[in-house]
Amino acid sequence: MAKIQSAARAVKLVKTYGTGDTAVEALKSISIKFRKQQFTAIMGPSGSGKSTLMHCMAGLDRVTRGATFIGNTDLSQLNDRQMTALRRDRLGFIFQSFNLVPTLTAAENITLPMNIAGKRVDKKWYREVTTRLGLAERLKHRPAELSGGQQQRVACARALVARPEIIFGDEPTGNLDSNSSAEVLDILRTAVDVYDQTVVIVTHDPTAASYADRVVFLADGKIVRALSSPTVEQILWVMGQLETRG
Repeated sequence: MAKIQSAARAVKLVKTYGTGDTAVEALKSISIKFRKQQFTAIMGPSGSGKSTLMHCMAGLDRVTRGATFIGNTDLSQLNDRQMTALRRDRLGFIFQSFNLVPTLTAAENITLPMNIAGKRVDKKWYREVTTRLGLAERLKHRPAELSGGQQQRVACARALVARPEIIFGDEPTGNLDSNSSAEVLDILRTAVDVYDQTVVIVTHDPTAASYADRVVFLADGKIVRALSSPTVEQILWVMGQLETRG
């Protein structure tokens, strides 16, 4: 059987904030792999380290000890310029805070990372992404002229259009109504199933997590459980157990 490759992985990852008596160990020697062409959700109680894990994996935060890899690239060996280039050229990001440029139109925000990287936009994929996310009639609008849900869909389109090696999402549906949330999750699912992309999200929403192939649960800075092909009911049961334990 062929060995399944990892899009990203961590080896004995430790992240500590502060020093001395005030030091807080947010991640405690975590080792994990995120498979290529798979949708993974990271869940856990508040303060469990789930966002810290994603930020370290995505090169948004430096690790204290251990190593993180995107493909075969060891992030600890990159300088700031190389890290910026890796995030720009190989990764996609969807944040709850949108991070859109206010002076640019939706269309310009969507293609901005590709324009900066000097990449050609696949017009067919661009049309599919913007249409499925309900943005076709809003592309000439600036962020201030869009609702919060529409701004988040622009942020999702921006991450998807470049077809990066891996898309990281931090509560990507956190500001969306149920219909908009389902549209975003459907297109993330399609990106994995049809276009062979890799998606990793942090979420507190069991419904969002149920779209994933695998859910990884953190508690107190450690991985404590994982579910494959999860249902909402299974996710709720595990989260209930973790909350009770906490």
